Amino acid sequence: MQSKLRTESSVPSNYRATVVLADDHPAILNRVSSILREEFEIVSSVGDGKTLIEVTELFRPDVVVLDIAMPELNGIHAAREIRRLGIPSRIIFLTVQEDADYIQVATEIGASYVLKARMHTDLLPAIREALDGRLITPAANHI
Repeated sequence: MQSKLRTESSVPSNYRATVVLADDHPAILNRVSSILREEFEIVSSVGDGKTLIEVTELFRPDVVVLDIAMPELNGIHAAREIRRLGIPSRIIFLTVQEDADYIQVATEIGASYVLKARMHTDLLPAIREALDGRLITPAANHI
């Protein structure tokens, strides 16, 4: 299946990119929602990787923001499954995991990586960059 890329001329001026959120901590989901809701359309918030795959298949959002450590299916496996299914959503890991190996895996999947400690400053720019086709990962001095 071929995905249609949104270009400046094909996107209505009032278009708000769609986002699915996944984290097993409701407080984090609420904080992320409050950061994103003015600029993006949050179509679903879920608490586990299995449900994330289901809603991502259903809504086909522009962006998926997910944690790595989640029940049912961790974020790495969920992101790989989203890719395997051919869903073109941009993926951004939002995590406390400050491990270079996780960042490497995210990059291999084609996902951006934002630390939860920096979500208030880094998440919005990471989503904007992802929508423009660029990956964001933490600078070496932040790990």
